Amino acid sequence: MTRIDAWTWAVRLYKSRSLASAAVKAGHVRVNDERAKPATSVHVGDVVTVRAEGYDKVFEVVQLLDKRVGAPLAQAAYVDHSPPPPPKDEFFGAFGVRDRGAGRPTKRDRREMDDLRGRR
Repeated sequence: MTRIDAWTWAVRLYKSRSLASAAVKAGHVRVNDERAKPATSVHVGDVVTVRAEGYDKVFEVVQLLDKRVGAPLAQAAYVDHSPPPPPKDEFFGAFGVRDRGAGRPTKRDRREMDDLRGRR
């Protein structure tokens, strides 16, 4: 029996124990589809869902760890069932980029940007 905050830190899902505890308190960690508290016990076979980087990562507990171990041992302590991350939208990153020295957008430019964003 291991605490969820200690386990997520030990398998290197979080850099520090305090970050792991804060994430659990904020509701970013679920055990068997139920919101966990930092002292929630984790058992072999439990499914841990961690909300990170905008999407959920799903892990199955294979081994209980109380202390932080090397990366190969940490990866052996869980099975990653996470779906692949969503593709990054190239259009979203280039949205609203103006040439250097082009100055402020004109009224016509602002109207075109609003039309693209669906605000008009």
